Amino acid sequence: MNHDVPGAGALDYHICHYGASRLVFRGPMRRPDGPYAVCLGGSRTFGKFVPHPWPDRVEVLTGLHTVNLGCANAGPEAFLNDPAVLGMVAEAAVTVVQVTGAQRVSNRYYAVHPRRNDRFLGPTPLMRQVFCDVDFTEFHFTRHLVTALAQRSPDRFPALRAELCAVWLARMRALLAQAGGRRVVLWMADHAPGAAEDGDPWGIDAAMLDALRPDCDMIVLAVASPR
Repeated sequence: MNHDVPGAGALDYHICHYGASRLVFRGPMRRPDGPYAVCLGGSRTFGKFVPHPWPDRVEVLTGLHTVNLGCANAGPEAFLNDPAVLGMVAEAAVTVVQVTGAQRVSNRYYAVHPRRNDRFLGPTPLMRQVFCDVDFTEFHFTRHLVTALAQRSPDRFPALRAELCAVWLARMRALLAQAGGRRVVLWMADHAPGAAEDGDPWGIDAAMLDALRPDCDMIVLAVASPR
């Protein structure tokens, strides 16, 4: 996803950075002054192809100064690795965390890129042992990886899926624990949690969201209609 050189007629995302953060955010840059909310998430929070992303609309509806920290292709790991983001989260009156796919976390089987969490960096020795018949050089993205392994190795894949879900929960709890104010978990999809086996966000069902309830103040389900 290239934001730096928009084509003719394309949206200007006013790309910006906060502090020493290496993550790419949508601007214009907002100063985290006074009571403010921060919105963490992936491409849907960033607002790819959307003139007015949902964090902007939240500010209009609530009157609360809102900082969009959505980052294309990010998962919870990208934010946990970023001290500048965590500093803003700690001071925010409200932190909203969009649910992203469980495949976007480094785990005992494989590593993801520290900022673009959709990128597959490589398998661990455990992964090579369990899936010894797989050529991992053909995979560059985590979604392709988990989809292919589920199809090729239905007997071995459940152990990998369980690992991804457990690590995702741990990362989400760690991220929510950084919030100094109210904590909101936001589900954004065209289906309810668990209603689509291979939907996006991948691997997240209602039970996983329920497991986060002790760690947040509210879980919001935003399910888009076919329209």
